Amino acid sequence: MRIDIITVLPEMLEGFVNNSILARAQKKGLVEIVVHQLRDYSTDKFRRVDDYPYGGFAGMVIQCQPIDECISALLAEREYDEIIFTSPDGQTFDQPMANELSLKKNIIILCGHYKGIDFRIREHLITKEISVGDYVLTGGEIAAAAIADAVVRLVPGVLSDEQSALSDSFQDNLLAAPVYTRPAEYKGWKVPEVLLSGHAAKIHEWEMAQSLERTKRLRPDLLDK
Repeated sequence: MRIDIITVLPEMLEGFVNNSILARAQKKGLVEIVVHQLRDYSTDKFRRVDDYPYGGFAGMVIQCQPIDECISALLAEREYDEIIFTSPDGQTFDQPMANELSLKKNIIILCGHYKGIDFRIREHLITKEISVGDYVLTGGEIAAAAIADAVVRLVPGVLSDEQSALSDSFQDNLLAAPVYTRPAEYKGWKVPEVLLSGHAAKIHEWEMAQSLERTKRLRPDLLDK
């Protein structure tokens, strides 16, 4: 899998994509993540990529030209399954979407910035718009990092224990059950006896009951799905 991320602030992402799970995935040769500086595609002598919006609105808008040239250069090298734009008015990112994207071969993530991008890019080049929540960030770099992390950990072979990803919260629209580790008792706080029993069926039954109870109590909206 290859993920190309287009941004005006590559330094915000380079440390993130070269650490932890994302770094391991790349070292294993399972994933390639490339961060592109949008300013490299500007024709302005000062490498500006933004301008004032028509209509007298507040803020600055990223222009068509640098985005178009960057995406066109990437499309000349390979085919992409999705060209994603991170936007507060996009489809809300969730685990099913992460599962879907993890099956893709190549994706581009364009980070929004300033007041947004020229809408013509969204009309003609973007295939999917994603929001990570009902709030506004200064830029889409945090959203791009979240998307890349959630997707890459689902690629087969990335995690040493693939069952770990399958038991994560939201995989089946349920929150995960509580987890414990040694010691079995700490300051009088005890691990549930069933988890110490070694009885796989009873442990599974407890896990499902806990997941359902926590979901009903904390995120009842998930049960509607």
